[in-house]
Amino acid sequence: MRIIKDLEEMQMYSFKTRCRGKTIGFVPTMGCLHEGHLSLVEAAKKKADVVVVSIFVNPIQFGPSEDYKEYPRPLATDKGLLEHFDIDVLFLPEANKITPDNFSSYIEVDKLSKKMCGRARPAYFRGVTTIVAKFFNIVCPDFTFFGEKDYQQQIIIKKMVKDLGFAIKIITLPTVREFDGLAMSSRNQYLSVKEREQAIILYKALCLARQEIESGEKNDHKILLRVRSLIGSVPNIRLDYVVFADPETLDEVKTLRGKILVALAAYIGKARLIDNLIVNAK
Repeated sequence: MRIIKDLEEMQMYSFKTRCRGKTIGFVPTMGCLHEGHLSLVEAAKKKADVVVVSIFVNPIQFGPSEDYKEYPRPLATDKGLLEHFDIDVLFLPEANKITPDNFSSYIEVDKLSKKMCGRARPAYFRGVTTIVAKFFNIVCPDFTFFGEKDYQQQIIIKKMVKDLGFAIKIITLPTVREFDGLAMSSRNQYLSVKEREQAIILYKALCLARQEIESGEKNDHKILLRVRSLIGSVPNIRLDYVVFADPETLDEVKTLRGKILVALAAYIGKARLIDNLIVNAK
């Protein structure tokens, strides 16, 4: 596994790789790797000739009161996991090279970024799309891999790629879950033992919504009330949102028909957790 920190070195590596007719699979991460990330790495190895994984905790996607400084950075552990997967390159750029003091150029996918998580975190997706676009220009991948847990994020990135003409295929893989259904997340590390036990209610709430919708219930208000009541039955959980939305546009839907995205976000202790399911309504 080659470790590259310099931006120009990474660009040259990618240029030479493509000149040899090799394809590049790219897995962008913020580190603190878990089985969800590693499923993306495994998929990249099957799809592309060369696999590049980046670890970069992106400062411009965090709000002023969020957890940028506290975000877990177990780099030695992450390196060991990636060596086990025998990837080609670990890209470890420094923050002052990616976002120097005079950095002032941003990319924003307008409407999609203002929905769901964008309401509570108004600068979040602008920070994500800006840095992902910059990484695309540096790594020049043929394929980039994201997880469905961050559903809104991958929809926004797909839209950016289409609108700006990036010659990159975005591949999305299913959410990887713990044994009890909790979606794997680096922020799960923030949870105490008690909070970890309580967090499973989020997945149970999604499953309740799915059961209600797939059984033919058409009253969206009634289902949302039951979901909110279930989450509210657990102390110390503060619900940010739960929505029924179109899986492509992320517009909230009132008519429960066809494929529906059921998505939620909630605060448990220091952690803000998100999750979602795609449900087929009758």
